[in-house]
Amino acid sequence: MSRTYAIPDLHGRLDLLDRAIEAVERHADGKSFTIVTLGDYVDRGPHSRQVVERLMGWRPNEAKVVNLKGNHEAMMSAVCANLAELDWWLQNGGAETVASYDLDPTRPDLRAVPAGHLEWIVSLPLLHVDRHRIFVHAAIDPKAPLDQQNEETLLWKRYPAGADVGHGRRHVVHGHHADRRAPIAGKHKTNLDGMAWKTDRLVVGVFEDDQPGAASEYLEVFGRGI
Repeated sequence: MSRTYAIPDLHGRLDLLDRAIEAVERHADGKSFTIVTLGDYVDRGPHSRQVVERLMGWRPNEAKVVNLKGNHEAMMSAVCANLAELDWWLQNGGAETVASYDLDPTRPDLRAVPAGHLEWIVSLPLLHVDRHRIFVHAAIDPKAPLDQQNEETLLWKRYPAGADVGHGRRHVVHGHHADRRAPIAGKHKTNLDGMAWKTDRLVVGVFEDDQPGAASEYLEVFGRGI
């Protein structure tokens, strides 16, 4: 029996990422598994650079790791490529990311951000699809085929309040919709984003690969405060 573990928005919380990895590895108990991180590794929390480096270097022998792109990675990438305004990013949590690279948030020289980090961000996939589920940062258009999804929807869309919409027969697992009550699981989709960077509580969804629907259980980890 194989499982997929989904880790939602981390926003610069290396302590929560480390504890989530430990919790997943204990729970998996040596069995093979897939782990999907749902994006938003940077901004708001204090250790964005360290989260990126941890994910870039994490290659467990017994697991497949899939790191998805979030809208905050998209913002960072666009600004560092001079395709968007710096103030837009800084006002949405980018100031903390800049500080994690030891740059002055008031006048950052973004050329100091390692090229390898930006290349990694650009290469991140937008979706992970398995037999029963779709994992995505923000949302899926239920009316569009998976190969015709709009990138803005995948990274930025927010479902209407109370919406419980999957994609065909597949359950959608997402973050992005910060809600302290998370996990919020319906018949067709699950929101895992509990605003962990602020609440100190991260929820990891545990999904049985041979069973459809929502998580079979959740792993909770707690941080050290910021």
